[in-house]
Amino acid sequence: MQIPSIAPIADVALQQTLQDAINNKTKPRGSLGRLEDLAAQLGLIQGSTQVVINEPAILVFAGDHGVVAEGVSGYPQDVTWQMVENFLANGAAINVFARQNGCALHVVDAGVNHDFGPRPALVDRKVARGTRNFAVEPAMSPQELETALKHGMALAADLPGNVVGFGEMGIGNTTAAAAIMHKLTDVALPQCVGAGTGLSSEGIARKQAVIAAAVDKHAGATSPLEVLATFGGFEIAMMAGAMLKAAALRKVLLIDGFIVTSALLVAARLQPAILDYCVFAHCSDENGHRLMLENLGARPLLNLGLRLGEGTGSALALPLLHAAANFLNEMATFASASVSTSDQ
Repeated sequence: MQIPSIAPIADVALQQTLQDAINNKTKPRGSLGRLEDLAAQLGLIQGSTQVVINEPAILVFAGDHGVVAEGVSGYPQDVTWQMVENFLANGAAINVFARQNGCALHVVDAGVNHDFGPRPALVDRKVARGTRNFAVEPAMSPQELETALKHGMALAADLPGNVVGFGEMGIGNTTAAAAIMHKLTDVALPQCVGAGTGLSSEGIARKQAVIAAAVDKHAGATSPLEVLATFGGFEIAMMAGAMLKAAALRKVLLIDGFIVTSALLVAARLQPAILDYCVFAHCSDENGHRLMLENLGARPLLNLGLRLGEGTGSALALPLLHAAANFLNEMATFASASVSTSDQ
């Protein structure tokens, strides 16, 4: 299938113009810290010194994982569809945070093992009723992978705004994400595997053993798409497709936690320039996320000890995106405010 081509945002002349505009605001140079970097990034993505945050949206992709049959999660698989119902009822943390920040929220059934029926608030892109058990066989077929990627691309293309946040829900998906991380980064498996929904030390050891055996079984899966098809979930694959298309359309990507970053890891191996469009919302408390971010050369905006998923970090970082855009657009310059500049 055709992977969208993503152009780097590098522009030496515009970078200097943006830096001059930022430096001429009524403040000591560099005193707004990471917001200054974020403002420059937004300007480069949009090709302008006047940036706009237009109709931000968060896509929450839900899917089930066959590997749950191996006892890798502290929660039963039914929690996936039950939490989707909670999203649809506006009762989850992501609903609260998206609502308080004026952000549209779209819940996508990528592959939940449940029949929801026609629901006006649910985007039905179900590929299958969950992936297969990757401890036994590849999680998805090449055709299923292609379908998931294409659905994700189409969803990103249909969004009206220029900022897309990503979230997920899927019992077992930290197991999938840890396997993807280990395969694509060569980080030692124990450093990739965490507690997920709250496993005990014994549960973590079992989860690690299941992944280790599966990695040995599927040693031939080495390319990014092979790894995704073998170990991933429909929600992870659909996110990767949506990320690739969103970046190709020069949208800002708000990256949430461990599972979302695993989808980005695949996308970045396919199109490295996608990282230019990414704003990393936070460093998750899930084991492995910090190392995954380091592998991508990413600097997260927040470190709040979050490990919920759902796109909650994306929603919480959105006000910082607005702050970066607003100071660049609205803050007075030394000249316009008749404020003396430093002698240094």
